[in-house]
Amino acid sequence: MDDLRPGRLFVFGLGYSMTRLARRLRDLGWQVAGTTRDADRLARLQEEGFDAQAFGPGQPLDLAALAGTTHLIQSISPEESGDPAVPALAEALRALPDLCWVGYLSTPSVYGDRGGAWIDESADPTPGSPRGWKRLEAERAWFAAFQDTGVAVQVFRLAGIYGPGRSALDQLRHGRARRIDKPGQVFNRIHVDDIGTVLMASMRQPNPGAVYNVADGHPSSPNDPIEHAARLLGINPPPLIPFEQAGLSPLGREFYAECKRLKVDRIIDELGVHLAYPSYREGLDAIWAEERA
Repeated sequence: MDDLRPGRLFVFGLGYSMTRLARRLRDLGWQVAGTTRDADRLARLQEEGFDAQAFGPGQPLDLAALAGTTHLIQSISPEESGDPAVPALAEALRALPDLCWVGYLSTPSVYGDRGGAWIDESADPTPGSPRGWKRLEAERAWFAAFQDTGVAVQVFRLAGIYGPGRSALDQLRHGRARRIDKPGQVFNRIHVDDIGTVLMASMRQPNPGAVYNVADGHPSSPNDPIEHAARLLGINPPPLIPFEQAGLSPLGREFYAECKRLKVDRIIDELGVHLAYPSYREGLDAIWAEERA
């Protein structure tokens, strides 16, 4: 990825994942700007040298921050009224003279429940929740915003994100890890740095209208990473809790109501991506080794 030609990236939502990508791009000579609604994070981003702006409910974006943008990522979740940047900023975004690439970060919730079946990006979206429908509507809004332009819009459906500071190791340390017994339940995951690798590969090879599953190739039980992390820490994993007795939040119940296995052939075959962490095992082992070092 070192031959990725430097530009100016603007990110709606410079959070955990996108800040790690921003650092990688900055090391390659890129300019990176973006938004956050959190005052403390805003100060930290600015101290780190990023052109960070406040943006959120009651915090309109200063359009001058978009000047010079060549690449744009939207990572903010939809609100009740829809995507927070489109259509409110569509006209200003379409007017950016240097913009050539847009990435919208979505989720596999747009597929709905597939009973554990393997699915690829050709599967028709059938959301089974309001959250899934809002994501699908946002995907379509971003495609529509740049229809009949030369801007390449791509959608990336991200599996469950983990990485340094946000993994099963941290859940166990802080007493938040739970093993819920629901036979047959599986999820894909994706290491935070593999997300950046996929996005950078797409920047090098834009494909207007493309949709990508961004996930590891080894879906597994949600309990497996917790058990692997417990082995690394040398502790016993938490006891199994029957699903019916887990007392899950509405969001948690929605999460467990869907089961699917994501195929990732497209990011490999089309973008030439080689995941550094093809399963939770490699990812957790690397985090553990980095912590010990």
